[in-house]
Amino acid sequence: MDLKVENRLVSQAAQDDIIELETKINAYRSLQFDEDKFRSFRLTRGVYGQRQEGVQMIRIKLPYGRVSPEQLIRISDISDKYASSTLHLTTRQDIQIHYVKLENSPKVWEELEQVGITLREACGNTVRNITASAYAGVDAHEPFDVTPYAHALFEYFLRNPICQDMGRKFKMAFSSSDTDTAYTFIHDLGFIPREKEIEGKRVRGFKVVIGGGLGAQPFMAQTAYEFLEEDYIIPFTSAVIRVFDHYGERTKRHKARLKYLLAGIGLEEFMRLVELEKKGLPEQKLAIDHANIISTNIPEKKTWDAVKVTNEKKYDAWFKTNVIAQKHEGYYAVNVKQLLGNQTSTTARAFAHVVKKYASDDIRITVNQGWLLKFVQKEALPHLFNDLDALGLADPGFDSTADITACPGTDTCNLGISSSTGISVALEKMLKEEFSDIIYNTDIKIKISGCMNACGQHTIANIGFHGMSIKKGDRVLPAMQVLLGGGVEADGSGSIADKIVKLPTKRCLPAVKELLNDYEANGLEGEYYNVYYRRQVAADKMYFYKMLKPFSDLDTLTDLDFIDWGQDVQYVTEVGVGECAGVMLDLVSTLLYDTEEKLRWAMKLYDKGAYADALYASYVTIVGGAKAMLTMEGINCNTQMGILNDFDKHYIQTGKFAFKGVFAEEVVEVNNTEPSKDFATRYMNKAIAFIEQIKAHRISTVSSN
Repeated sequence: MDLKVENRLVSQAAQDDIIELETKINAYRSLQFDEDKFRSFRLTRGVYGQRQEGVQMIRIKLPYGRVSPEQLIRISDISDKYASSTLHLTTRQDIQIHYVKLENSPKVWEELEQVGITLREACGNTVRNITASAYAGVDAHEPFDVTPYAHALFEYFLRNPICQDMGRKFKMAFSSSDTDTAYTFIHDLGFIPREKEIEGKRVRGFKVVIGGGLGAQPFMAQTAYEFLEEDYIIPFTSAVIRVFDHYGERTKRHKARLKYLLAGIGLEEFMRLVELEKKGLPEQKLAIDHANIISTNIPEKKTWDAVKVTNEKKYDAWFKTNVIAQKHEGYYAVNVKQLLGNQTSTTARAFAHVVKKYASDDIRITVNQGWLLKFVQKEALPHLFNDLDALGLADPGFDSTADITACPGTDTCNLGISSSTGISVALEKMLKEEFSDIIYNTDIKIKISGCMNACGQHTIANIGFHGMSIKKGDRVLPAMQVLLGGGVEADGSGSIADKIVKLPTKRCLPAVKELLNDYEANGLEGEYYNVYYRRQVAADKMYFYKMLKPFSDLDTLTDLDFIDWGQDVQYVTEVGVGECAGVMLDLVSTLLYDTEEKLRWAMKLYDKGAYADALYASYVTIVGGAKAMLTMEGINCNTQMGILNDFDKHYIQTGKFAFKGVFAEEVVEVNNTEPSKDFATRYMNKAIAFIEQIKAHRISTVSSN
């Protein structure tokens, strides 16, 4: 039976999305829809293929990590009904559920939309979930709460035509203060709040950084503005995305991120292109609607009876490491450590009820895969601790060395090479047992990824690992690349870690012991780990390599070294095709189908009076049509501008296609012309005529062959 979305709580746009997803699934199952095209489609709807055949991971998009107790209960219920009854918190403040049948994904989406949650653009070549400091709104050091700004960008770019089919994904983050707890320096765009006096008034704005990224080749973001007034951040972001869309790489997937475009043309030229785009934007200035956000329900202060905590020693450590005073007098924020970011649905429901009892309804997922609760009275803290402890959620040491960040790795991801979760569990256990005071150290962060793609953020760790394999004769063993010296510095700036040595994964625990013992023995009083690291490297650049090299000796391997963490059978390398950013499509029929869909979308936007959006949808329609024609001739193009220039060269100038004027110049007129109704009408008619001409050319070409 076809899914019918008839719920007053679900917007019409979401209803259309859900029904379209089911329609496409049915078409795919009946072999009426190309597999590559379907993969690209479902990814932008949060449906991601797992390592295990026949099941999907569903990524639940939670802007700036906010989730209410009611929403958490709904996600838990859905996980029980359709998935594996485990919720996974990600470093991008999403929640993922696993082992979902493809046919159930529209039902999952519809039930999430009933409580105000979307899957739209959670994966794929789109603007991904916009992250923010979990402390936003309660941070004693913040100039102002960045939550409304993150929410405004989320809403503005959701379903926006300029970011539906980019060459690669696009990530943004808002930090609450200069301490940069959201890691803006690794994002395509990052925003750090500032206030400035202009003509006698305190004006809000942001330091804006651009072009950061992790992956196999990490880049630090560059400063685009030291101060950009708040009403210009959305137009600026729109222009940046359009430049990325036009000039970004589209064929070589590993070079298709904004960081490579920026590195290739330089910041000055990039900003020049951004300025050129601004004239074609629907708004040159756009005020942030601070009221358009779900308000936090702050619990009324009440009298709490004295209560004896279940474990005095544990409570004292928990209070010191997991509890912080808010900027609101009398209230505290409480961090909840979540091992590997994994929580069973049963625990999640109980946790949600605990939150309702003691805190506000504004739960935030943290970038290190934990939780933050807000507005807890001091007198309620012992009560909260007892209830959390009963659920196994009162472990002290939040965001400490003993709080390891790790991606799912080989558990569910196609790209996982060696286990990131198994080693994390073993490493946390070892740290607690042998370095009991490490829970008070927030200077050293350990982060682990199952492959080089850095979902576990290993490249910004003080001590990082990423999964790999090593050959020994005719056998293969699981291994880890060790990295040191990354992360957020004392001044809030960021650093990328250095690669040191590759180790068999079972040797990594003694290697960490050696690193920590050396730091304790040779670090100066009060010296940050990265300062100690650089001091040692300055004296001897091979210092850490020499320290860890003995652990890489393959002549002393035992049979246990050939078994990965958490496994009991011999290791075998099994790496599939990753879906982190969708796929590149070159089939002519698929491209033409996609082009016609975009044209229909442009017409709908025009009918709604959204002329700027209709113009951009018409623009990508023309680009898509030109790419389809070039593909017929076996001509591959890396960028949108390359497509337009090559179409001019191979079709217009050769007389294969009738067109007055320079094709590329006519098409890009959309980027520097005010988006009026008259211009939108003329430009859309041009797009319609162009597609009709392409279809006629295609028919004549096929029939002649």
